[in-house]
Amino acid sequence: MIVCTPRGIGLVATALCCLASGLVSGLSAAAAHGIETAPDQAVMASFDIVETRIVTDHGHAVFSTRVRADAGKATPSATGKFQGSEVYAYVWPTSLNSADVGFEKDQGIVALAVTFHPDFDDAAYGGKNRDRWHSHWVVLNEDKACPGGLKVKDIPEGTKPKLPETWPGAPILIDSPDYRTDLKADLVEVHIPLEKIGAIATASFDGVTAGLRVNANLHAPLLCVTNIHKVASGALSLPGKVVPAK
Repeated sequence: MIVCTPRGIGLVATALCCLASGLVSGLSAAAAHGIETAPDQAVMASFDIVETRIVTDHGHAVFSTRVRADAGKATPSATGKFQGSEVYAYVWPTSLNSADVGFEKDQGIVALAVTFHPDFDDAAYGGKNRDRWHSHWVVLNEDKACPGGLKVKDIPEGTKPKLPETWPGAPILIDSPDYRTDLKADLVEVHIPLEKIGAIATASFDGVTAGLRVNANLHAPLLCVTNIHKVASGALSLPGKVVPAK
């Protein structure tokens, strides 16, 4: 019996453990849906996940996270500089392969993230997005140098990996597609055309709320997870399963 539990910085290792032990591929019918989580008064209401789902509906994959209250109300304070600046995020780690979203294959854990960061723009084609919540695909790797044990994977200097057309130019595996992103009351939603991500229909997922920080020295790791507010499953075991909307 393999037991997967989150300890310290081992969240990526935990996910790989759970995948290897069949917890994702061996989901029971009862578990093949969204993830419901008990409220936790110790977590800020804006980041206290109570339900995470991905459904397919009218040609779209709809990623949703419901929190205890005030989705998107909490945002980082502006510092006026890129170095050391903060990012707040609602994240859906998935079982997708990085090749499914336009990167080289087998690069790490693929996650959709809805982020807010007032100190810099990272929209595609040089666009502006520092003033609003917006969505990204990111590839996450374990890195013990990061306080939260995870980073957005760096692109080593001098290399030219495969990147999506809407890559914003940062030296990390991040994509900035212009997906419809809504935050209202207690709900965060992202609508993605299935033609852009057909593999999602059979994917597994989890939900995370987190804070990230840009390295003050602008060296790798450039973008670290620094604070994990809550993991929907409690163990990053990706128990959610994409289903058609009812």
